[in-house]
Amino acid sequence: RIIKNVVKTFKYFFGLKFEVKGLENFEVEGPAIIVSNHQSILDMMGLMEVLPDNCVQVGKKELMYTGFVGLIMYLGGVIFINRKSTTSAKMVMSEVAKTMVAENVKVWVYPEGTRNCTGDFLPFKKGAFHLAIQAQVPVIPVVYSSFTSFYNPKKKLFTSGKIKVEVLPPIETKGLTSDDVSDLTDRCYHTMRETFFMLSGRPS
Repeated sequence: RIIKNVVKTFKYFFGLKFEVKGLENFEVEGPAIIVSNHQSILDMMGLMEVLPDNCVQVGKKELMYTGFVGLIMYLGGVIFINRKSTTSAKMVMSEVAKTMVAENVKVWVYPEGTRNCTGDFLPFKKGAFHLAIQAQVPVIPVVYSSFTSFYNPKKKLFTSGKIKVEVLPPIETKGLTSDDVSDLTDRCYHTMRETFFMLSGRPS
């Protein structure tokens, strides 16, 4: 909570405004998997605008060594995964599933797997959806609007801007099996992508 409140003040220095909808969709009983699109380091500020209590993130291990940002993530309880080791990643995710249920926490995952500032979505990796089905917990999609109109590192563009964030209704996984992972992944992908274009004021 301390980190959350500190990072939330950064928006004033960067001239960013956030418009948030759907926070009531976090009010599910028990644990859940939260999935969101991932565009840039600005996501951290957007994350702090909506981050529910008892929620931890999953991130790639390399981020632990990115200076100040890595320190914040470590202190914030981020679960780091070595994506280069499939066996290690699967073991960690299996432990996450057990801990999530035992300690009643929500887990935030970026299913694109890496930052993506192209103005569209990358294909989703299936790890988060395997995790949701394994633990039989709902998936809660969160969508940030596009940053490209005011932030583009390749063009060295960074001005003030407004970011729209929408928390979508939970998608239940009770009764689903590993055979349903692909369908669940596709459903989330298409729903989130459509919302992304709508929030960004662009045709899909």
